[in-house]
This record gives sequence, C-alpha cells and structure tokens, in this order.
Amino acid sequence: MMAEPNVHPSAAVTDVCDTVLHNLADQHDWTCLELRDGPEQPRSLIKGLPPKRLYLHPDDQIAALAHEEATGEKLFQNPEYELVLPVHITETWSLSRFAAVFNSVPSNGARPKRILLATLHNDSTVVYYLMHEGMVKPRQN
Repeated sequence: MMAEPNVHPSAAVTDVCDTVLHNLADQHDWTCLELRDGPEQPRSLIKGLPPKRLYLHPDDQIAALAHEEATGEKLFQNPEYELVLPVHITETWSLSRFAAVFNSVPSNGARPKRILLATLHNDSTVVYYLMHEGMVKPRQN
C-alpha cells in the first residue's frame, strides 16, 4: 500500500483519502473540505475547516490563560484551516517522506508548521495526530 513520491495516487491511496474525507465531514463536522493532489505533490492532502481550533501555540495558550484569569471568561479562538495527510496503518513512512509532504505545500514562502496525520486502520477507524515540523515548545497544563 506504499505510494512512491511524485507518482499519481493509486486506487488504494484514493480510497484512504476518501474514507478520511468522509470521516472528517460526517464524524467531526469539518467544512470547506477539498482534496488537494497533483503531480507536484508526493501525496494527496485534504484541506478543511474544523468546527473549533485544533491547536493552540504555547505562547497563545499562555495569553489565553492570562485573559481567562483576569476576566473569568475563556478567550474565543477562531478555527483555522488545517491540512490533513491521510495514510493507512500498513504504510511505511520515513522522515524524508514526511519532509517531502511539508515541502510540497504552497504557502506564500512559509511552510506549514503542522499537518494533521490521519491514520486509517483496517476496521475503518481513523486516528488523528498533530504532526509538527521541527521542535515545538511543550504545552502548558
């Protein structure tokens, strides 16, 4: 089930993408979903808008906690568009393949800081992981 970089997506990869896309829409209420694939991309990605923000940078988290302490109200964080990399649990990935995915994302000179990794299991369960490029500060608890 392993797709080679810079090759048109196989039927198996397309099935994984379709399953994850439907899971995001039907189970997690994502909107504005679009499948992004092309010959310049090593792997198809899904772009979409989750119903709430998935990740809060540690610096923003500190500011939000200070605001909540000062006002007693939680600071509303608008959701952000996210990129999702659908993969099957049986695929073998390397750091260089993940780096190629990060490199393939057109983003006005700045690469994305994170991609949501969607791992499809044989029983159709999808597990999501935030995947960051490089080092990230630990979150405040």
